[in-house]
Amino acid sequence: MIVDDGIPAGEPDAAVRPTIVSRRSFLFGSAAGLGALALAGCAPSGSMSLAEARNVYGPRPNERFPIPAVNVSKVDPKYYRRTVRYDTAEVAGTIVVDPRNHYVYRVEGDGNATRYGVSVGRAGFLWSGDAYIGRKAEWPIWTPPAEMIKRQPEVAKYAGGMAPGLDNPLGARALYLYQNGVYTLYTLYSTSAPETIGRGISSGCIGLLTQDMIDLYSRTPVNTKVVVLRA
Repeated sequence: MIVDDGIPAGEPDAAVRPTIVSRRSFLFGSAAGLGALALAGCAPSGSMSLAEARNVYGPRPNERFPIPAVNVSKVDPKYYRRTVRYDTAEVAGTIVVDPRNHYVYRVEGDGNATRYGVSVGRAGFLWSGDAYIGRKAEWPIWTPPAEMIKRQPEVAKYAGGMAPGLDNPLGARALYLYQNGVYTLYTLYSTSAPETIGRGISSGCIGLLTQDMIDLYSRTPVNTKVVVLRA
């Protein structure tokens, strides 16, 4: 899915590839009702200084498409990656999405989690429930669905797929959410637009800063459980 600042939803393989919009201007998708859940909250156990943030969110020149540094001045420091206390019955490795507070947690065990600031779905496009990572991709292709092309003819030029790259709405990494073997059209993806973190801008997909997404992606195997809390 995507957002008015360029955020995704899409289908994986030939028949089901990633769906998203141009990085700044398209919106599509439909809300999906998944069963609501509740989990315990968290409290920060440390903060990151501006100097540390500039290091963590620095450039990645060795990527297939060199990634520039994040302009961390455009990100509220509360959304910088950090380790926090997080009480949950979920096992280590589980991903928990908290759209109300614009956070994603990776449960680390022993009452701790890695917390990332995110962008989430806009009002009317929020959803909740259990899913799992059914597919993951580095530098994915984005293909707009037929319904999006009908609504927004300007994306028809990508009907055959938008090549990977810095301008691709899915960015450098994507984790695709599935239920019962079926792609939900919801995705965790990487964004190079720091001003979107902490906002509701998409049709339900979850955007992480590229450097955060690379970190989460590297530690998330296929079949990882994902819990999306009620907003």
